Amino acid sequence: MDPALIMGFWGVAALLVCTPGADWAYAVTAGLGGRALLPSIGGILFGYLLVVVAVAVGLGALVAANPVLLDVLTVGGALYLLWIGINGLVRSAGPLSAHTADGSVSPFASFLRGAGVSGFNPKGLLVLVALVPQFTTTTTAHGAWAPAAQMLLLGGLFVATCAVVYLTVAVLARRLLAARPRGTIVLARVSAIAMTLIGLGLLVERVAQAF
Repeated sequence: MDPALIMGFWGVAALLVCTPGADWAYAVTAGLGGRALLPSIGGILFGYLLVVVAVAVGLGALVAANPVLLDVLTVGGALYLLWIGINGLVRSAGPLSAHTADGSVSPFASFLRGAGVSGFNPKGLLVLVALVPQFTTTTTAHGAWAPAAQMLLLGGLFVATCAVVYLTVAVLARRLLAARPRGTIVLARVSAIAMTLIGLGLLVERVAQAF
């Protein structure tokens, strides 16, 4: 596969990954959640891996060719972000001790939430459904990679970039606020508000486009 295409894709994908959004907000929440850090980030990566495989086997083209399907996924993701954000606001309104405990949410539940955040994240769908195919070639020359293999490679590069960025965000959130429990509450509320606003923004955008 052409290295120039790989680097071109990585440049665009890294820029999008480094742009704060729902993934960042959840990564910060994961960093504040004690033992839930690795399961939460693992869930985010797993959700994107599922989308990568779906794009490679052709489901991405189906979604791209049917705007209604993309609308349904976006609305579903918006509602999911609203649910997580509102739950986060409710939890952050509790006593201080509730935020310093690391067992309030099970690792498996954190993993599933992370997978939902990334699996329905419009930013991730944009990269993997719309952007990845643009950096693949359909040539059948001897030794050339099949389009599906190219998509898996590019998608894997995107997921690896997510792993580095989101783990860094989560670890920094934990270390910077480990000795500042009240600051932890504030950051948890900010993250919950961010996910709530992103969900509301997506719903408003889809409703506006429908009328």
